[in-house]
Amino acid sequence: MSKSTWDRDTLPQGDEKVVAVRQMFDSIAPRYDMVNRIMTFRLDVRWRRKAVRLLALPPGSLVLDLASGTGDLCLDLSRAGYQPLSVDLSYGMLAADRSGSPRTQADILNMPFPDDCVDGVTCGFALRNLVDLPAFFNELGRVVRPGGRIALLDVGIPKNRLMRFGHAFYFGKVVPKIGGLLSDKAAYRYLPKSVAYLPSGDVMVAALRAAGFADAEHRLLSGGITQLLLGTRS
Repeated sequence: MSKSTWDRDTLPQGDEKVVAVRQMFDSIAPRYDMVNRIMTFRLDVRWRRKAVRLLALPPGSLVLDLASGTGDLCLDLSRAGYQPLSVDLSYGMLAADRSGSPRTQADILNMPFPDDCVDGVTCGFALRNLVDLPAFFNELGRVVRPGGRIALLDVGIPKNRLMRFGHAFYFGKVVPKIGGLLSDKAAYRYLPKSVAYLPSGDVMVAALRAAGFADAEHRLLSGGITQLLLGTRS
C-alpha cells in the first residue's frame, strides 16, 4: 500500500479502495491484536462479547464472521457454543487467525455461499472498509436463513459534544501515533479518516430493513464511540 493513499485529502473509492484496504490489512496483521488492545484499553473485547451475546442464537448455530481479521470474534463465537466460519479478503489476516475455525478468503460483497445457508453473521469494525454497504446488506439477506440473526460492529461518533471532542482528539491524534510506533503509521492514519465512509445509523437501519431484516436496530456503545447494528432475517 502506498502511504500517499491515506495521506491525501480525499479517501480512495471503488477498486482503488479495495486494493488499498486489502494491502493495508496484510501489512498490519502481525501486530493487529496488540495495537487494538492498547488503543481501545481492551474495550474492544467487551464490544465483541456483547455483539456475540446479542446474537441470541441456539447453541450449535452456524455463524459467518465476515472480515474476520485474526479471529477474535470467532473465538468468542466458539466460547458461546456456536460454529464459526472465518471469512476475510486479506490473506495476511487469515494467516494470522489463531481461532482454529475454518477459514476462507473471499470478497464479502460477493460471498461463495448458497442462499439461506447460515444461522447468523457477525462483522467487527469493517463496514467502513466496504465499497458498497447496501450490496453487503443484501448479501447478508441472501445468506442468512429466515429467523437468523446479525450483529455488526463499527466505530461511531459520540453525540455528547464534550465526549465527541475528546474522542476526536484521541482518535485523530493519539491513535495514529500509537499505530506508527507499534505497526504501520499510514494504516492508523487512515483509521480516523475512515469514519467518513459510514452513513448515519438511520440510513444503515433503513438499508438493512430493505435487505430483509425488518427489525433492524442501531445501538451506541460506550457513549457512542462504537456502534452496533442488530437484526433478524424476516
